[in-house]
Amino acid sequence: MKIGVSSYSFHNLVSSGVMTQLDVISKAKEMGFDVLEFSTLALPEGETLLGFAVKVRAECDRVGIQVANYTIGADFLNGSDGDWKAEAERLKDEVRVAAILGSPGMRHDATFGPAKARTGAKSFDALLPVLADGCRAVTEFAATLGIRTMVENHGYFAQDSERVEKLVTAVNHPNFGWLVDIGNFLCVDEDPVKAVARALPYAFHIHAKDFHVKSGLEPNPGEGWFPSRAGHYLRGAIIGHGNAPVSQCIRLLKRAEYDGVLSVEFEGMEDPLVGIAIGQANLRRLLSA
Repeated sequence: MKIGVSSYSFHNLVSSGVMTQLDVISKAKEMGFDVLEFSTLALPEGETLLGFAVKVRAECDRVGIQVANYTIGADFLNGSDGDWKAEAERLKDEVRVAAILGSPGMRHDATFGPAKARTGAKSFDALLPVLADGCRAVTEFAATLGIRTMVENHGYFAQDSERVEKLVTAVNHPNFGWLVDIGNFLCVDEDPVKAVARALPYAFHIHAKDFHVKSGLEPNPGEGWFPSRAGHYLRGAIIGHGNAPVSQCIRLLKRAEYDGVLSVEFEGMEDPLVGIAIGQANLRRLLSA
């Protein structure tokens, strides 16, 4: 099992100008990560997406670290003016970016849910055929470039393990799977242990993430916290410091003989470099136990 880090973990440092996206590459290598996951390419002024991807790949080659996954947003219900076929075509361009990066995989969203103004059926099951068609169109194209595609349990609407499993099985393509985020199941008030056990047969990539959790019966804790779907309070945590059952989930991975990438994704309020470093140390310790 390789230990990676998502570039999103460095988001606060990049957005504040302390680091550039290219700096993230050398920092990930310096911190001892085996591989790097790039979460969207925020383009510097004057750059094109494909041109900047070439520079990212060159820097990865220079420092000696591989891009293991490329993560981007998508929405087959609302993106591209609600035209799922146009959204799929847009994502094919992102697949080309993944190819330039040398990434073997690309994760995209399926949807963040029907728009509030939408009339008619709004249930996940009713909208599943459109989501499956969009995902299948993208993965069929990606397969021609040797890139596997996947969705993540992410964004409330397509986040429950039962829903994501339905989507993966509806797409029914060997090139399509699941980026399993251990912590994200808490966003829809689901037990991560049960969810990970369900998800593992479809796992192409895994995020190690932790959250602090407070009951919705308590007062709002304030800045830094956000609500789960049922109204509990979550805040990003250093891996091993929060309430997500990371240790038990790691045992499930080992029992299933998962041999892919396990990426640190840090969303806490602590200094990112401190949070990432402690999270990686805790993760490696759990894996060696």
